[in-house]
Parts: sequence; structure tokens; C-alpha cells
Amino acid sequence: MTPAHPLLFDEPDAALDRLRAVCLVLPEAVEVLAWGRPTFRAGKKIFVTAGASMDRPHSIVFKPDPEERRALVQDPRFFVPPYYGPAGWLAIDFGAPDTDWVELAELAETSYRQVALKRQLVELDRRRANLASEGHE
Repeated sequence: MTPAHPLLFDEPDAALDRLRAVCLVLPEAVEVLAWGRPTFRAGKKIFVTAGASMDRPHSIVFKPDPEERRALVQDPRFFVPPYYGPAGWLAIDFGAPDTDWVELAELAETSYRQVALKRQLVELDRRRANLASEGHE
């Protein structure tokens, strides 16, 4: 049986490579292919999934801070993804030339912080403190 959509994530893709760079910079973050799409994990827990659906391969699914979620759902760029939506996750497209990669990095980090282990959070905060002390933030 031939799938309705060919695997969309097996070709070179500059936008997906940029998403990888955003996610894999986080402590102990790894990429795992699941359900035909890249997922980014802190340990075993997913913090970002690439592709909310096969029709939207250039989107990220992330777990927003519960306090920020209320504001994000008012922004038309964000949408409730299938399957993840009932658990409070949101998604946003990232394939457009005007994508705000700083914003996407912040969303990915917020999602990471909600699932990461304590030691991973300690390392992330240590890195942030080092960057701030060097004047990079």
C-alpha cells in the first residue's frame, strides 16, 4: 500500500536544518524520527515535533507556557495541532522567509523547559548565565 503522502522529511531542507539547529543546541537534546517526522527530545520527552500534519510539514508543535498560551491562541499565526492540541500544545508554521527564528527559539526553549530533567535545566541556566556575563544576551 502506498502512503497518501510521501515522507516529507527525507530530502535536504534548509528550514528544517535551521529548526534542528535551534532545538539541538539545548542540553542533551536529540532528534528522533517518530510518526514519519522529526521529534526533538529532552531525554525521552518530546519538546518539539516538526510538522503538525503532513499538509503542514514546515510547522513546529510545541508546549507553550500555560500563562503564555492564552495570548498565543489569540495570534492568528498559531494553531491547535491535531493529536497534541487537547494536551495544550500549539503549532506555528516556520517555512516562510519572514519567519522570526528568535521567536521560534524562545518557543522551543519554553517547551524544552517544561519537559527537561532538572540537570538539563541547570545546564541550560548555566549556559544562559555564561552568555549573559560575556555580553551575548
